[in-house]
Amino acid sequence: MDTSTLQNQAGQRLDATYHPAPNTAYLAILGHGVTGNKDRPLIKGVAEELARLGIPALRFSFAGNGKSGGRFQDCTITTETKDLSAILDQVASPDRHIIYIGHSMGGAVGALVAAQEPKRIQTLVSLAGMVDTADFFRREFGDTTPDSGFMWDEPTCPLSQTAWDDATQTINTTLPSAAKVTQPWLLIHGTEDDVVPPADSHAALKAATTKTKLVEYPGNDHSFSENSYPKIAQAIVNFIDA
Repeated sequence: MDTSTLQNQAGQRLDATYHPAPNTAYLAILGHGVTGNKDRPLIKGVAEELARLGIPALRFSFAGNGKSGGRFQDCTITTETKDLSAILDQVASPDRHIIYIGHSMGGAVGALVAAQEPKRIQTLVSLAGMVDTADFFRREFGDTTPDSGFMWDEPTCPLSQTAWDDATQTINTTLPSAAKVTQPWLLIHGTEDDVVPPADSHAALKAATTKTKLVEYPGNDHSFSENSYPKIAQAIVNFIDA
């Protein structure tokens, strides 16, 4: 797969890495969380493990993140849903089973897009998936002034009023979308996650009306431990097989 041509609807290049594997009837697409990128250890580790198990994987950075085009301050949950839809435009096909795997805010993006794209995402996986986006932004960035401060004091990640309004007002929560997801949905969460609480996954499980499973990893935090990557990949494969 040629990843050099991948771009979003605005024509911005989306940086991506493809992990080839024998079972080309499947493709796992991995999206990262807020302030992250495709090279975060969890995203890279799970992609590598899936490829080792035979499933090709494509990990990418949303626009404004990592080496993708665009500015970070223009990045919102809504723009990320458009980025994922653009990726699907370029890689989805009738004979390919798409598995979207989203971490944190990437999980919120997954629920929103899966509810709208039931024929192009066949399996949904959320890793510590964010559900209550308004609560997250107020809890994590409530002391930061939009358009002046930075997310978690990272100078490369300015908190924009646009991102704040999108998360707290436009989106607010992904539960309405969760109730519309018709695809099999695997929720994975660490019990010690203090960034996106496990309660978010429990709420998604309760709201979902389709075949949904929640797996909790004792002792794991928001980014999961390195030794959990093979377990996560195997759990995804087992879920698909089932």
